[in-house]
Amino acid sequence: MTPPVIPYDRAAAVAYAHRWAFGRNPKFYDYEELGGDCTNFASQCLYAGTGVMNFTPVYGWYYIDANNKAPAWTGVEYFRNFLTRGKETPGPFAEETTLRNLLPGDFVQFNFKGEVFSHTPVIISIGNPATPENTLLAAHSYDADYRPLSTYFYQQIRYLHVLGAYPPEKTTPPAPKPLVSSAPS
Repeated sequence: MTPPVIPYDRAAAVAYAHRWAFGRNPKFYDYEELGGDCTNFASQCLYAGTGVMNFTPVYGWYYIDANNKAPAWTGVEYFRNFLTRGKETPGPFAEETTLRNLLPGDFVQFNFKGEVFSHTPVIISIGNPATPENTLLAAHSYDADYRPLSTYFYQQIRYLHVLGAYPPEKTTPPAPKPLVSSAPS
């Protein structure tokens, strides 16, 4: 049976992007000095719009603290792989698409030097019809808000359209432990 899909709150993701584009939310570690903070920022925006993490070790998408997170939370390729995983497991999911199918709250990924994709901005506004000039982005690592897509120079580009999120797995809470009296009997 297919789990219900949680709608993606694009407005919440975009509002988060505006709020933190030039700052850092103290609830999350800033990875700027450890290779970049762009996908960490993208994940924060995505989480603001879905509210669901996937706590599967290694292959999930979650953040607990600076040293306890999934590779997909901060890694460009892992982020894409998680979102396009094709499995109905908890957390957001997306499809690769074209510029014309994007909406605010979706993501762009760049390959700058022809080797690997290495940057993940979030779309905060897009025109109709969509063009690189009227597609505006927010990002960390190259901190930006309202930056036109047309101002980036890259070898390759891909677009991720968020479709929603699958709900967290239902877990049975542990049985309550019997109360032990501390008074002598």
